[in-house]
Amino acid sequence: MTSGDAVNSRGAVTSRGRELDLFVSGAVFLDIIFTGLRELPAPGTEAWAPGMGSCPGGIANLAVAAGRLGVRTGLSTAFSTDAYGDFCWQILSRQEGLDLSSSRRFDNWHTPVTVSLAYDRDRCMITHGHPVPVNTTGLVAELPAARAASVSLTERRPAWLRTAKDAGTLVFADVGWDDSAAWSTSALEVLDDCHAFLPNAAEAMHYTRTDTPGDALRRLADRVPVAVVTCGSDGALAIDSDTGAPVSVPAVPVEALDPTGAGDVFTAGFIAGTLWGLPLRQRLAFATLVSALSVQHFGGSLSAPGWGDITDWWRTTRTRATRHHDESSEAALAARYGFLDDLLPRDERRTPRRAPATITRLPDAA
Repeated sequence: MTSGDAVNSRGAVTSRGRELDLFVSGAVFLDIIFTGLRELPAPGTEAWAPGMGSCPGGIANLAVAAGRLGVRTGLSTAFSTDAYGDFCWQILSRQEGLDLSSSRRFDNWHTPVTVSLAYDRDRCMITHGHPVPVNTTGLVAELPAARAASVSLTERRPAWLRTAKDAGTLVFADVGWDDSAAWSTSALEVLDDCHAFLPNAAEAMHYTRTDTPGDALRRLADRVPVAVVTCGSDGALAIDSDTGAPVSVPAVPVEALDPTGAGDVFTAGFIAGTLWGLPLRQRLAFATLVSALSVQHFGGSLSAPGWGDITDWWRTTRTRATRHHDESSEAALAARYGFLDDLLPRDERRTPRRAPATITRLPDAA
């Protein structure tokens, strides 16, 4: 929280009328993550997990990741007044310093909950929830001033989207997995009001009816000024319509433990790089880096890196490149991220907490 912020009567951090860097709206879940499983439980058996953590999930993944990069972020969502809702509100408002003045709290409604079982560097999830007692229009009744906004594509265009575009807000869109397998192209009509679209490779190929991420990228570039396709361990691709030239960056090599929320962290990094005025290749590289750093920890929103994590990684990478200057992979990695010297803050930044345990006081997530 900065000196220009305040805490309102509901305990939410507000920006006292200052323009937000980023406005996001969507559902927040309570994520409970069990870690260190040797195997998944078979029917009729019980498995003990050495570690457990919890954190706000859903749209909170993107909001927290952006906030930790110094992006002033406002979140519009529904919170229950139950214990889980109190927990999520407290973490997002007090610990992470997000502006929740556009959010609302509801009685007699259960916080959506997702239980994630982290196993063999992947995870499976179980979710329980009830419909939010108000639609998105009811949540975003008055759109706050913001330099950027994020939206997840559905076939129904959010009422605030056109207002945001007309106000000069850069709208960044992503999309969730289509369980119906229809992949209706009508969902892409929302891109008319968007500055950038950032699907993963599978989503991009399904929506564009193409067979490669590169072909999907070129199709999407006809619909939106900036098209980005994330390719997991193969890095990411992007095209800016101003130049028409595709840009690609490889993935950052890390030991991945939990991919939960990695796509949201990538989007937050790309939005931050855009607001800072970075060239497209640097925006793509920065987003790839923060996404990679997030998968080294368990959890969703609270695995997002802060400047302390980024600084530590850069110091280690630069040192390795100096010691092994004859190894092209180390030298190439350091050269790709040389722009961090001008980007890293000069003051000391704390390393973020990793998913604290629900209800108990001490974190025991591995």
